[in-house]
Amino acid sequence: MFGPGVRTGGISDLGGPTMGTSWSARIVDAPPGSAAAIEAVLGRIIAQMSNWEADSAISRFNAAPVGQWMPLPADMLAVLRAGLDMARLSDGAFDPAVGRLVAKWGFGPGGLKGLSEESHHPSPWRAMEIEGDRARRMADVTLDFSGIAKGFAVDAVADALCEHGAAHFLVEIGGELRGQGIRPDLQPWWVDVEAPPGLRLPTLRIALCGMSVATSGDYRRFREEAGIRLSHSMDPATGAPIANDVASVTVLHESAMLADAWATAITIMGHERGMALATRHGIAACLIRRVGGGGQEYMTPALAAMLE
Repeated sequence: MFGPGVRTGGISDLGGPTMGTSWSARIVDAPPGSAAAIEAVLGRIIAQMSNWEADSAISRFNAAPVGQWMPLPADMLAVLRAGLDMARLSDGAFDPAVGRLVAKWGFGPGGLKGLSEESHHPSPWRAMEIEGDRARRMADVTLDFSGIAKGFAVDAVADALCEHGAAHFLVEIGGELRGQGIRPDLQPWWVDVEAPPGLRLPTLRIALCGMSVATSGDYRRFREEAGIRLSHSMDPATGAPIANDVASVTVLHESAMLADAWATAITIMGHERGMALATRHGIAACLIRRVGGGGQEYMTPALAAMLE
């Protein structure tokens, strides 16, 4: 992790902990106060969207009685709207109201909740209702933005840096990145997307210039149970962790929030349905499947064209 104020050839390397992971930023000619500006944005997002904070807006929303309207902060409302849009697009594979399933399988702040049978998990667009700047739950579900919030935070930090006067930077939060402008040597921000461990595939190198990249993978957050790897990514159709052979999905998009959401949705849908949906919508995506003892890589036409 980089410490504040380290400069290498005009680039300041900043970083710190956030959202259960870490953030880093490489900023060319960083304006004074850049680190404080970033920390302020991240603090605001945690106060709104962290399920691990009992007094956050999302925790209070989840604790409110079903059917009760609650005004939502602007950032949280924007993420909820984007999440519901992605839910409709993916036929419910991406689900911002999957919090009870996350908790049930032991990936929430309260630990393992027990694996008792549950009723059918409702479609998120039927379980949530938005009217103006307020929302309400129409079913006994809870919000969990783990498949979209880090990407939103990357976008928010990038916007804050631009407003602060920075023009050239690379921002990263928990493996989701956005590059803006160029480096002092006039090169773009090159980043390496490593293949999942043990699959013997080449590293994908991409240039981020006004672009973001997000990766969802079964090797990032999981736990072992009776020798079986349980992913933190929940399949709302089964009410359980995904059970497909997708090892990772990487998505490039102008919006880090949408790259994050698309990577999550494709992972849950699986390689055939997920990549077919991404192809239809012109999404630049790379999917790696576990096949035998190795990996098999798939790319959408949009990503293949970008890499030519």
